[in-house]
Amino acid sequence: MHYSILGDRRIPPVAAEPSHTEILHPGMGGGGDLARFYQGRRFQRILYFQRRRKAARRLDSRAKQLESDRIRNPDPDAQRSQAIGQMAVPSEMSVRVIESKQNPRLKELRRLLSRPGRDDGGLAGVEGANLLHEALRAGLHVPCVFIAQEAHDPLEGLVLPDETEVLLVPRALLNACLDTEAPQPVAALVEMPDWTWAHVVRHQKSAPLLVVLAGIQDPGNLGTILRSAEAFGADGVVSLPGTVSCWNQKAVRASAGSVFRLPLIASPVEECFHRLRDAGVTILTTALQGATAADAANLAGPVALVIGNEGNGVPADIAALASGAITIPCPGPVESLNASVAAGVLLYEASRQRRGTA
Repeated sequence: MHYSILGDRRIPPVAAEPSHTEILHPGMGGGGDLARFYQGRRFQRILYFQRRRKAARRLDSRAKQLESDRIRNPDPDAQRSQAIGQMAVPSEMSVRVIESKQNPRLKELRRLLSRPGRDDGGLAGVEGANLLHEALRAGLHVPCVFIAQEAHDPLEGLVLPDETEVLLVPRALLNACLDTEAPQPVAALVEMPDWTWAHVVRHQKSAPLLVVLAGIQDPGNLGTILRSAEAFGADGVVSLPGTVSCWNQKAVRASAGSVFRLPLIASPVEECFHRLRDAGVTILTTALQGATAADAANLAGPVALVIGNEGNGVPADIAALASGAITIPCPGPVESLNASVAAGVLLYEASRQRRGTA
């Protein structure tokens, strides 16, 4: 049996066209066959146009799908050019589009943000255009910047160095690396400053003002102390064991960039007190009772202020090594001040006394 091909389906042929004899002599059975013939032809035409319409709809649907895919997944070269124009970076800068969460740079950012501290590469992860600006203003090397692909002008006009690599990352991948409730469209790898005791205790300065952190555990408090220390002219900060890392993301944000500029080192207790005494620095611990009021103490000379844990204050074994103790008189019915607030008050008092002797 022969079939005709129409579209993508096989259609059985209709009855053969009647002969001249059958048309002239309907009594021979040709009349009924002729009616069926014309009905079959009409059915074929209806079926043909229906299939044409279905094919047109399929083509239209496919065209719309391709356009949607093009919008969701634009050409990388076009996307790169558009992103560079939005970011106000030199066109010759190295810009790459990253689509995989297994990218080594992206994995490094995730690791540094989740486990802050000095690693083998001496890098730290930071989030946000403001902190990136502060790191660059401090003269730190920024090897890599991550930018969400969908962000508009994420760098806010900030021009990056030519050697900085820029990676365009889907917003979902970048957000997965960040731990904030409202992740920002910019993150970066920053080379941490390599501070030493020579930066903290500068022998050419006659009256250094230092802060010693003894067991500060809240990263927000630590960052705020760093900010206050820089604001009131402190020369450096020493972090004793048990203190949270200054590169914790909450600490970095609370410092508002001071972590990039203020000399800060980690040291064992014995080495810290030994070096401070050798430099002629008076070590004053903080206490609630049996201490000299801050405004009555001499804070204009070389002094180091020991700030203790938020709940328990300065540990007894560390306090015993200090040269003396000071307190902040509080006329109100409050038992104690927050660690960062207490540090701010003492640093202000030291700054006030030093202005009077300048």
